[in-house]
Amino acid sequence: MESREHFMFQKMAAELKREAACLTGDRLLAAEADTEEAEARLCLTWYDILDTTWHIRLLYDLPG
Repeated sequence: MESREHFMFQKMAAELKREAACLTGDRLLAAEADTEEAEARLCLTWYDILDTTWHIRLLYDLPG
């Protein structure tokens, strides 16, 4: 899986793509930007869940 930074960059690129779509009126480009941002947000959420479980395991001294 790609790194967290990759998905942060993907999210920022999707925001720029959406702005370009709004300026040009390109609905297909806007839909593409929405899809890319949703994918990036999902993967960033996955990284957040992993970080949270890691902190919980450290806090309660659990193996894993």
